[in-house]
Amino acid sequence: MAFIDEVVFTVRSGDGGRGCVSFRREKYIPKGGPDGGDGGNGGDVIFRATTRLFTLQDYMHGQYLRAQNGQPGGGKSRAGKKGQDLVLDVPVGTVILDEESGDTLADLAQDGQQVTVLQGGKGGKGNKHFATATNRTPRFAQSGQPGQEKRLRLSLKFLAHVGLVGLPNAGKSTLLTKLTHARPRIASYPFTTLVPNLGVMELNDDQDIVIADIPGLIEGASQGKGLGIRFLKHIERTQLLIHVMDVTYRPSTHPLEDLFMIREEMKMYSPGLLDKPWFAVINKMDLCAGNTSCRDRDKLQDALGKMDIAYFCVSALSGQGLDKMKEEISKYFAKNSSSIYGKDNNRWKNHILPN
Repeated sequence: MAFIDEVVFTVRSGDGGRGCVSFRREKYIPKGGPDGGDGGNGGDVIFRATTRLFTLQDYMHGQYLRAQNGQPGGGKSRAGKKGQDLVLDVPVGTVILDEESGDTLADLAQDGQQVTVLQGGKGGKGNKHFATATNRTPRFAQSGQPGQEKRLRLSLKFLAHVGLVGLPNAGKSTLLTKLTHARPRIASYPFTTLVPNLGVMELNDDQDIVIADIPGLIEGASQGKGLGIRFLKHIERTQLLIHVMDVTYRPSTHPLEDLFMIREEMKMYSPGLLDKPWFAVINKMDLCAGNTSCRDRDKLQDALGKMDIAYFCVSALSGQGLDKMKEEISKYFAKNSSSIYGKDNNRWKNHILPN
């Protein structure tokens, strides 16, 4: 399945049905009067969030979608049938924007949440509504109101508790596999992760948390280098960020050069990301046993300590230090127990985004 997290297309609600011009014609009632029925209302355009979907692929080729028109009214005061609504299912976390104005129309953050984006045109009134003392046989009726049309942009933002960020090949995907049941693509070259991956980490019997692995950033990502920063939107809703640092990375200036660079790219995308709680993980410690090519661990830890940054030295591959890291994550969410998913948290278990 292709990963599509942004689409643009046009939607239109249904036109209202026209009212009917009709007169009562029955035996022994020569002057029955007008009995034209009203036209039916046009169908609405409704978006509905569901956990059954993970991408916006279904709307990749839907350039123009419209609801059904209302049916015209009939004689004997028969009203026309309302047009069928256009109900569009989207993944939970989808933001609906007006493509022309850029305004946010809806943010569907809960399963089953739905919003009517466009209402159908109102059906026209039949001629029975226009009979008066001076005009008892009106030979006209209202036309139905036209539907509304709007060009929309759908943007999917994952609902994850934790976001993993860092340079390409820092070991984020391996870390995700150790913390969760996710199985993302892993290789020894940069940019193995081309799209975000999700995994579910079990804290206890009552609560799980979702972790998002974001494709690696490089310097200049905010200008479009590498994979750019478009995937950073998937950590805008997270409660906690984890900066994954590669101990084999050789900085040319400061020991935290890679950390500062990632933070700067995040700031270029959205300054609000820097306000989120976070800690650092120094990964690939298994490669530093007697290896002089690794960065100076003491200088690295000293720099983190001076900045009062919580950090963990781990090896995602061997599992070294992961138990302590999991414990600290559990403690954080025990103190901050309000879940962005509400009470029905377990519905996300094993809902892993396919590659």
